[in-house]
Amino acid sequence: MVRKPPEPVQIVKQRRDAALAALVEGVPYIRYLGITFERHGDELTAVLPFDEKLIGNPFLPALHGGVTAAFLETAAIITLSWSYLWEDIENGKLDPDTLTHGDLPRLPKTIDFTVDYLRSGLPRDAYARARVTRSGRRYASVQAEAWQDNRDRPMAQATAHFLMPRPKS
Repeated sequence: MVRKPPEPVQIVKQRRDAALAALVEGVPYIRYLGITFERHGDELTAVLPFDEKLIGNPFLPALHGGVTAAFLETAAIITLSWSYLWEDIENGKLDPDTLTHGDLPRLPKTIDFTVDYLRSGLPRDAYARARVTRSGRRYASVQAEAWQDNRDRPMAQATAHFLMPRPKS
């Protein structure tokens, strides 16, 4: 039995980065908010850099609640899509050149989204991670958490349910 040698780490990293970039760049609102993603293997951390336009209450000052909710929903959707595409990315079924032309499956559709605001978002960078708690062919559940300076002191958390996109025929 002859096993094919593993791909060079640079090729795998390039394929993963291209897939993540294609997911994120496909949503204009993510670019507007300035959200980026840090990738470590299959784990994603969303980063919301501070910007004055994100302030909802200038007297505190505090991040707008809608920005916080959008940040959590973005982290949940991209993490869910990432986990959904992970096997194809790892098997090399998704070619980085094809990804730049928008050949990714559609994003999951939000069924419901509940946010618990735990404390005011301060005027500084925020981070979020999401965890897929259930994923099937038609439906998925995701929990997300956002924090700023200390991960043990989250500013908000969310529970979301999504309708999964149908696979391309």
